[in-house]
Amino acid sequence: MDKIEQSLEQHKTALHSLVVLRRAAGVIRKQEAETITKNNLTFAQFGVLEALYNKGDLRIQDLIEKLLSTSGNMTVVIKNMIRDGYINKVPDPSDKRAFRVSLTPEGRELIAAILPEHYDNIGSIFSVLTDEEQEQLATILKKFKN
Repeated sequence: MDKIEQSLEQHKTALHSLVVLRRAAGVIRKQEAETITKNNLTFAQFGVLEALYNKGDLRIQDLIEKLLSTSGNMTVVIKNMIRDGYINKVPDPSDKRAFRVSLTPEGRELIAAILPEHYDNIGSIFSVLTDEEQEQLATILKKFKN
């Protein structure tokens, strides 16, 4: 048995788990996209709107961390959302180097209209699992956090 086959045999269960996880994540993401893309938003734009709606005004760095984004990508997302009238960007009074982002009335109206359908969609996606299984899944996946 060569090194590749030996390693494959040794980690067969982990590799299978990874394939199953990626396939499930792909299916979930595709189904989740239905309510986001039909409103002409990207996942990043939706994430910004949802974060600002639920958390209030945030610094750009906080959005980057919450949405697991890069600063370059977030810069483009914010620029486009300001252009589209969904958000405002103002200097952070407590840190002159930072900016705070807030929803405009148009942005608040848009996300408020989308969220009920989005939440219903997520509920439907995860309805293949019982509430207990959903809690178990969350517990298991949290083990991957650093």
